[in-house]
Amino acid sequence: MKDSIYFSEKNLYVEKVKIEEIEKEISTPFYCYSQSLIEENFDNFSKNFSFINHKICYAIKANSNINLVKILAKKDAGIDAVSSGEIFRAIKAGINPKKIVFAGVGKTEQEIEFALKNEVEEFSIESESELYLLSKIAKKLSKIAKIAIRVNPNIDANTHDKISTGRKGDKFGIDIDEAIEIYKIAKNLPNIEIFGIATHIGSQITSLEPFEKAFKKIRELYFDLKKEDIKIRNFDLGGGIGICYDNEKTINLTDYAAIIKEITKDLDISLTLAPGRAIIGNSGILVSKIIHIKQTSHKDFLIIDAAMNDLARPSLYDSYHKIIAINKKDGESQNYEIVGGICETSDVFGKNREFISPKSGDLIAILDAGAYGSSMSNEYNSRNLIPEILVKNNEFKIIRRRPSFDEMIRLENHLD
Repeated sequence: MKDSIYFSEKNLYVEKVKIEEIEKEISTPFYCYSQSLIEENFDNFSKNFSFINHKICYAIKANSNINLVKILAKKDAGIDAVSSGEIFRAIKAGINPKKIVFAGVGKTEQEIEFALKNEVEEFSIESESELYLLSKIAKKLSKIAKIAIRVNPNIDANTHDKISTGRKGDKFGIDIDEAIEIYKIAKNLPNIEIFGIATHIGSQITSLEPFEKAFKKIRELYFDLKKEDIKIRNFDLGGGIGICYDNEKTINLTDYAAIIKEITKDLDISLTLAPGRAIIGNSGILVSKIIHIKQTSHKDFLIIDAAMNDLARPSLYDSYHKIIAINKKDGESQNYEIVGGICETSDVFGKNREFISPKSGDLIAILDAGAYGSSMSNEYNSRNLIPEILVKNNEFKIIRRRPSFDEMIRLENHLD
């Protein structure tokens, strides 16, 4: 944890606000974010690329709360979006549509039209059929669609299988060996402007090696396209830099930038990067309450009021998050399994976690939950979506309130 999320006199704080003070007004469970840490993460990312004309397009799927996106809009961030809903959110938050990249393998005709009408600047093309569809719609609307073709470099990012996106057999992008032919098609299509090359090999990557291999392939493709009289003006190198969840070694951003500087040093291009988790991941915690302590002959459980519908990552990916008591206690610790109340055996947040003398009513915090927590949450078991709280210095604000039961069913038709 950075200084924005820390203990003082055995109490957990986010910036200058004690978590217990928030809980007095907002019942658990809830997400809590540090605005200063979001800003610091973004600034740190951007300053490392001062050597090149660049834009940082936050991958909004990591956390799409419009109030958090507004923080980044004030930093002049762009957005990497994968749906028309994300484009809508970004524009509502004040993002310049000229700084939005529309990515994703499944863009529908309606979504492409929405993006073009809203002046989205760039499309990341993931299939030949998508290219034809974009040309058709752009022609109908009398728009010029600026494109980068997302190439699949066949690089294993050595991350979780379900979030690796750059190998042969993954659904993403166009095989790098077929890319030149697709660029040739794009060159002759109406209302299409070739702008760049895009790639993204996965998420939560903790080694520089796969990045370096992938980026070198993109550089080679640049020169191969130049021979075909196809000018590339931008590299979109995606995101994927991992954060520390369990004391693992992570990528030094300066070293990552040095690789990009080396592969672009003699090229006349600009740069797009699309970090998500690296901007928002460590800025957020999920605060929950112990509601039952269940002792069995096999193991002991701490049953909390958060569940897998609130934070899906552990049940979906077997992901690790540190889990701590928000008030430090003295004494001997004991191992517990931390679980929610959903009727699924997979509703487990952590196994063999040490706690000292826990009791019902104690508050716990699940750390590094800013990315893919709230944005993946749902109402399974008809559980309400939970509040989100933003802290800045010594103040906190509710940036998403808990809906009522009536609001939960508001879109359902009540048939006789």
